[in-house]
Amino acid sequence: MEWLIPVLIVVALVVIVGIYLWATYNSLVTLNVRVDEAWSDITVQLKRRADLIPNIIEAVKGYAAHEKGVFENVTKARAETLSAQGPAEASAAENHMQTALKSIFAVAEAYPQLQASQNYLQLQGELVDTEDKIQASRRFYNGGVRELNTKIKVFPNNVFARNLGFTERDFFEVTDSAAIAEPPRVQF
Repeated sequence: MEWLIPVLIVVALVVIVGIYLWATYNSLVTLNVRVDEAWSDITVQLKRRADLIPNIIEAVKGYAAHEKGVFENVTKARAETLSAQGPAEASAAENHMQTALKSIFAVAEAYPQLQASQNYLQLQGELVDTEDKIQASRRFYNGGVRELNTKIKVFPNNVFARNLGFTERDFFEVTDSAAIAEPPRVQF
């Protein structure tokens, strides 16, 4: 009978540790899936914006055909955005896209008749809406990454999380924050 109490204590500890591991593993899986979903949302919005870019270029081209360099830069930035794999590449592509969009809007500002075009105004509105959605998706993604990375780093999770295949994820950060400190300005 004396041996029964230590055995029950060991069994209780094993059960408690097992429940803790089970609950922690499931929460890590949930956070991992949430981060994947958030990244998917970002890529959808980046693709939507990339699909709008050719329409904006065509609308502006009719008024500013001599601005060939601007159109080439926007097209190059669009291709870079579509081919970006992961947050680091997407961040670099985002910097280039913001710079290219600023230049195309600067060209558009020089043509008042373009600014009055209903098609251009509609495209511009859709682009602004898409930029807002990208920003919201980025915040959601970075929040999920923060939660996942924190859960992986805290003790005692850090002892076994990496052994279970969970790794920290990269934030979707813009490397040149000055380039996007202000959205592209469009004046009428």
